[in-house]
Amino acid sequence: MFEQHLATNLETLSGSLRDGSYRPAAIRRVLIPKLGSREMRPLGIPTVRDRIVQTALRNALEPIFERTFAAQSYGFRPQRGAKDALRRVDELLDAGVVWVVDADLKSYFDTIPHQQLRARVEEQIADGRVLELLDAFLAQDVLGELTEPVVVEPETGTPQGAVVSPLLANLYLNPLDQLMAARGREMVRYADDFVILCRTEAEANEALREVEQWTQAAGLTLHPAKTRIVNAAEDGFDFLGYHFERGQHWPRKKSLQKFKETIRIQTRRNNGESLARIIERVNRTLRGWYEYFKHSNRWTFKPLDQWIRMRLRSILRRRAGKRGRGRGSDHQRWPNAYFDALGLFNLEAAHARDCQSLQR
Repeated sequence: MFEQHLATNLETLSGSLRDGSYRPAAIRRVLIPKLGSREMRPLGIPTVRDRIVQTALRNALEPIFERTFAAQSYGFRPQRGAKDALRRVDELLDAGVVWVVDADLKSYFDTIPHQQLRARVEEQIADGRVLELLDAFLAQDVLGELTEPVVVEPETGTPQGAVVSPLLANLYLNPLDQLMAARGREMVRYADDFVILCRTEAEANEALREVEQWTQAAGLTLHPAKTRIVNAAEDGFDFLGYHFERGQHWPRKKSLQKFKETIRIQTRRNNGESLARIIERVNRTLRGWYEYFKHSNRWTFKPLDQWIRMRLRSILRRRAGKRGRGRGSDHQRWPNAYFDALGLFNLEAAHARDCQSLQR
């Protein structure tokens, strides 16, 4: 609807920003399930109009803030991403830095204190109009769910779902990044998810104490049940969807659960689409998932390929008037080559090709 009269709407929006009459609308709060948890994650969805303004604001502020951000911060930054963070963790583990502070900030985006966040912004931004605009976004009312149609004015937090939120979240944690770097800590952070890799248990305990002191002063809370110290040479830890343990890494349990749930939805036995169409949809999921998790151990992929083919055989079995999962003679009736001929993406084969390519 905004795009139908784009030029007029943008000119009106620009004019309101120039004359100071712009006011952001209330954010729509949406609760989505947290993977592997009964808790719900609140997202704050701004209007299209407000997302345009926030994007313009982010584009103006990002180059200024970027000059001060630390190297160990990888989330929501230009030319950086989750794979860079994972690669750095791998390098440190391979170098024998195996004592890990596995930290979790409790409800980070929802608990950032506004006053302290604004002070961080004022360290680099003096333009009063920009500061007022940020204040307006931080003070946006939040529309509750349909079952709770109330307007709440937040006193803390920057809503997940808002365009400018990741930049502000990085800015607020930047002093922690700088503190760890100044003390020689090997910290790897992606947004509010971070680990600190240390050479000894004593160093790890000291690093955790430093983080606890900093977060308390910053008005944040470390999750008591999810923050711990582990020896990666003996035990494992999860980071950015992967599980690291004893020099190996593979998708963490929650990542596999989410992947399998997506495939289950696409391969229900009562799916009335053609098998070619079902495989086309499944392939999109497989290629995307593999692109992120292709650095897992090779034994990750074969069981998943077998499970996916079982799901497809179960569809064919039902269409043949039989009940239950694909099994027994179904493997002869619809062998692996049958699905290969239909173009089913093969995780194990893709991994073997990539490994062979690297060896060359």
